Order: sequence, then structure tokens, then C-alpha cells
Amino acid sequence: MDFLNALVALANFVIVPALAYGSQLALGALGVTLIYGILRFSNFAHGDTMAFGTMATILATWAMQSAGISFGVLPTALLALPIGIAATGLLLLGTDRLVYKFYRVKKAKPVIFVIASLGVMFVMNGIVRFIIGVDDQQFADGERFLITARDFRTMTGLEEGLAIKTTQVITVAVAIIVVAILFWFLNKTRTGKSMRAYSDNEDLALLSGINPERVVMYTWLIVGGLATIAGVLYGLDKSFKPFTYFQLLLPIFAAAIVGGLGSPVGAIAGGFVIAFAEVTITYPLKKLLGYLLPDSLAPDGLVQLLSTDYKFAVSFVILIIVLLFRPTGLFKGKSV
Repeated sequence: MDFLNALVALANFVIVPALAYGSQLALGALGVTLIYGILRFSNFAHGDTMAFGTMATILATWAMQSAGISFGVLPTALLALPIGIAATGLLLLGTDRLVYKFYRVKKAKPVIFVIASLGVMFVMNGIVRFIIGVDDQQFADGERFLITARDFRTMTGLEEGLAIKTTQVITVAVAIIVVAILFWFLNKTRTGKSMRAYSDNEDLALLSGINPERVVMYTWLIVGGLATIAGVLYGLDKSFKPFTYFQLLLPIFAAAIVGGLGSPVGAIAGGFVIAFAEVTITYPLKKLLGYLLPDSLAPDGLVQLLSTDYKFAVSFVILIIVLLFRPTGLFKGKSV
């Protein structure tokens, strides 16, 4: 019985949260890896792109709620998501035309694009803060829990309860659907194949008659959709605060690099590696060990390897190790 209680505690505080967080990081890392693989630069504005898409979705959600529109037990933000995706797509297309296209025509080095993306990052960050403010915004409505800890204890008779939030289930389900659609698009459609060909060999793709501006446009639109979905899912699961999305840039890049920058499969794997590492290392093991060890050996302290205040340090350490020993990542993406 104690083993089952320990397993439930582990699922409640590590496995379920890490699955949801990993899904969010995977979607964010997919956007980063698409930009790197197709447009050939590291986009440091991706975190604030997520923030902008989430902000647009929140504003649309508030408008729907004011008009009496809801999605029943599901968050209204899911109805507003297409509006946020459209707004983000337009923003990215405008940013590309105003900023990146100039350097692309001049065939500037990738480091120039990186520096330009830093400028775009600060501008986007300022726009989001100016419009929606700097405070936490809670915009999740509908049914909060799919399973409550009390109901789980009643059903199973266990001492430990398992609480699964509706937003956690939605996050995993939406991530699976989005990834499936993305892989179908890249592998089965003519546009997707053009994007892959352009990524593999730009010169050969141009000789084959592929329109580079069309590839760039579709890339930005897909990245805008991925960024908005990832940002909204993260905001629903936790809360929305512009600076938090700026901080998410580190674990997202770490996920993309760990998996293999330029590899979509690697981005997904890297997202879950980073998520499980962060959640596991910052989880206090006192309750878990209390179930598994005899009372005489049960710990008095939290037995926490690292405080949650330093969870992003986990991403940084993993990133450094990968860059030192396997710079192409787990799935042999392009060398960083």
C-alpha cells in the first residue's frame, strides 16, 4: 500500500506536471528548430512571440466572456486561440518584411539575424507589457479539475490523492494533435516538402523552382501558430506574465539543442528531457521517501536537490553539458 501511495505521489507531483510542461516546451522548441532549420538562425524573440500570441488570445478570451460566450467545461481560450494565432502570424510576417527580409536579401551572416532577433525581442516584450501590463493574468475558466485528490482517495482507498487539472490533459492532447498535423504537413504536402528541401539544400531547392519567399512565409505562419499554442497552454496551466515567457527562452532553447537543433523529432524529445529533469530535481522527496523507507529512516527535511527558484539552472547545466560533449544533440541536428 505504501508503494502505491508513493507511486501516486510521484505521479501527482512529477509525472503529470512534467508531461504537461514537456508538451509546452516541445511545442516551443519546434518553433525554434523550424526557424533554425529553414531560415538558418537562432530566433531569440521566440519567447516574446509566445507572450504576444498568448496576450492576443487573452484579449479575445476576455471579449468573448464579456459577450457571454463560453466553452462549457473547457477554457474559453481554446475558442479564442485561432484569433491569437492569426494575430501572431500577421505580426511575424510584418516583422519579417520590416527586419529580416532586408538582411536575407543582403545574404547576411546568421549572427546578424541573431542580433536582429534580440532587437525584435525587446520590442515585442515592450509591446506586450504596454498593452496587457506586467502582472499575472489568470484567464482559465471552465472545469478546473478532471480528477480531484479527494475523489481519487474515495475511489481507490489510498491515503495519497491524485489531482489532474483539466488544463494538463488539454495540454497533452493538443500537443499530440498539433505535432501529428505538423509532421503530416511537412511529409505529405507539397509546401511541406518544399520547406524540407529548402532546409536540406537551399541552392538545389532554388534550382528546382521552389519560391524561397513562399517557404519563408509558411515557416513564419507555422512558427506563429506553434508559439501561440505553446504560450496559451502554458498560461492556462500556470498563469500569464510577460517576463515568465522571456525566461522560458532558456529551457526552450535547451530542449531544441538537447534534441538536436534543426530536428523536429529532437525538439519533442528534448522538451520532455528538460521538463522531467527540471521537475524531478526540484521536487521535495520527503513525502516519497516517507512512504518507501521505514519510520526510523524517514527524513525530517524536504530532501530537495534544488530549490524551485533555480529550476532554470537545470536547463542551463544540461545545455552546457550537451554543447560540450554532443553539440549536434541526441538526434544529430545541425551543429550549433
